[in-house]
Amino acid sequence: MWDPTQYAKYADHRARPFFELIARIDAAAPRLAYDLGCGPGDLTAVLAERWPSARVVGVDNDPAMLERAARHARGRVSFQKGDLAEFLPPVEADVVVSNAAYQWVDANVEMLRTIAGRLPADGWLAVQVPGNYAAPSHVTIRELVAEPRWQQRTGGLRLRVDPVLDAAGYGDVLAGAGLVVDTWETTYNQVLHGTDPVLEWVKGTALRPVLDALDADAGRELLEELRPRLRAAYPPGAGGTVFPFRRIFAVGHRPS
Repeated sequence: MWDPTQYAKYADHRARPFFELIARIDAAAPRLAYDLGCGPGDLTAVLAERWPSARVVGVDNDPAMLERAARHARGRVSFQKGDLAEFLPPVEADVVVSNAAYQWVDANVEMLRTIAGRLPADGWLAVQVPGNYAAPSHVTIRELVAEPRWQQRTGGLRLRVDPVLDAAGYGDVLAGAGLVVDTWETTYNQVLHGTDPVLEWVKGTALRPVLDALDADAGRELLEELRPRLRAAYPPGAGGTVFPFRRIFAVGHRPS
């Protein structure tokens, strides 16, 4: 379960990779674009602005996110429920975008290989996933949740250690499907503001499986244990708290 309000607290930082991703899509006038893992739909609407002749469909499996996204549903923009672990856009979709979603899919490599293989001539697939699973934020969360007391209270929850490939790995996947590939990685030294901003960030993303496994009181207790650990890992500086965040990009194009 996702909290769109919590997720949106750092909307500018979360949106920046999206704009850098779609900037590498050189599609002149696509007819049908899909945004897979569209979340609250703000960026899905951007695709409609970029390609004024395209029908744009956002796909997500979270009811709260789809409810928020419905605000953008008008004209050429629509939204539908779909689980990325099994959802495939139609073969006529000539632009397929996914920003920070496939890291939640265990079989993301196989799914992206299938989607790439279905792209039509002159079609584009553009994907971005976080690559920060070895960062102090994620390591600290995994270490806390792995403690016996929290293992008992979460029902033995095990968090993903390294669910994504690097840029070269995704490039191989897309190239193997016959696409011309452009891949890269970027680490953003995000400057966050406020009290315990890294905790606020992970409450919107990495902590969702943990908080979903706990009742409200236990969730608050876990957050209070996590707070000083993240504060120590990411101490505030004169200009704010620097939160380095690695992201992995892969864009593939099927020539006409």
